[in-house]
Amino acid sequence: MGQTMIEKIVSRNVGRSVKPGDIVTVNADRVMIHDIFIPFVAEKFEEMGFTRLWDPDKAVLIYDHLVPASQVDDTRHFRIGNEFVEKYGMKNIHRSDGICHQLMTEAFYVKPGDIVFGTDSHTTTYGCVGAFSSGIGYTEMASILGTGTMWIKVPETIKVVIEGELSSNVTSKDVILRLIGDLRADGATYQALEFCGDTVERMSIASRMTMANMAIEAGAKCALFTPDEKTAEYCQIELTEKERSLTGDADASCIRTIHYNAEELVPVLACPSQVDNIHPVSEYEGTAIDQVFIGSCTNGRLEDLQKAASILKGKTVAPFVKLIVTPASRKIYNQALADGTLAVLAEAGAIITHPGCGLCCGRTGGILSDGERVVATNNRNFLGRMGTSKVEIFLASPATAAACAAAGKIVVPN
Repeated sequence: MGQTMIEKIVSRNVGRSVKPGDIVTVNADRVMIHDIFIPFVAEKFEEMGFTRLWDPDKAVLIYDHLVPASQVDDTRHFRIGNEFVEKYGMKNIHRSDGICHQLMTEAFYVKPGDIVFGTDSHTTTYGCVGAFSSGIGYTEMASILGTGTMWIKVPETIKVVIEGELSSNVTSKDVILRLIGDLRADGATYQALEFCGDTVERMSIASRMTMANMAIEAGAKCALFTPDEKTAEYCQIELTEKERSLTGDADASCIRTIHYNAEELVPVLACPSQVDNIHPVSEYEGTAIDQVFIGSCTNGRLEDLQKAASILKGKTVAPFVKLIVTPASRKIYNQALADGTLAVLAEAGAIITHPGCGLCCGRTGGILSDGERVVATNNRNFLGRMGTSKVEIFLASPATAAACAAAGKIVVPN
């Protein structure tokens, strides 16, 4: 019997063959903590009696949710984080360099076959390069910082096969939203999503990141893409034979296989106020909007900003509509500045913010009030996520979001 991707990754980490349902202790290759959780991680770490980090080079601390501070208490997180870094010699610190999930792959902290944990549910993002990555709580993180290990149950696998050519107005965001709508919010709970097919093979790493990022919205423990030459180029490595073999075997046992014909997929929205409330954009065409947000760890990458700019070039944002654009990292910000993307967006009337989480986590940069409606490219549309509980949040691709910004209403992108 062959193995799925997740079974291969875990087997190699623990040094023996594993099967779904096995409880094993894995060795962490890297961990990530962001600014919201560092005070709680630090407290638990010392409460557990640890006096040193298991490996100061394998822990990464990223300030992204609370920068710049929007509430008085935010600075406490920075102070405690800085004290922890100084006391225990943590080596990898990012202060306002961008969103944690963008930086973890962009800064080469993660490579194919790695096992990575982070104090954020969207840690699943790193599966875009063939790593098993998953979110955990601050107590578990404190334990890993002291021991370097973590117990897991080996997940079952749902195989998602996508074949064919996507239409020009359909992106990987539409694909993952469609899948979430079909699986529902709990349809992949503690399971691995393994993506394959020629559509997936043609996707950029950025597009794969979008899909891996949102796997958690169906409850998935992780999402995995087979490493290929695009992965090698992105990670700036030469793939080893072991890394190249990180693909699900044809005779591997999967709990379910889902097939999509790419030509049949259309632009979709996640409608208020659940991520699995998926409908074609055409069903809501003409619905007035107040704001558009393009950014987040889901869709704040260069190709996302470029797509929005291509739609908005020569146009202006509709009257009384705010367009907020937030690059996912400082590197992306500079790239979009250098190639003229930000200039096009600014000329169209976009408000361009510093790299970070911003509006996605409802802390700063455009929160909304009662009765307002926003089309956003981030990953969650729960009540109160981006302002009051009476804000309507529609999740969409950057192409759909940009088209809506220009029209002042929900429209299907051309």
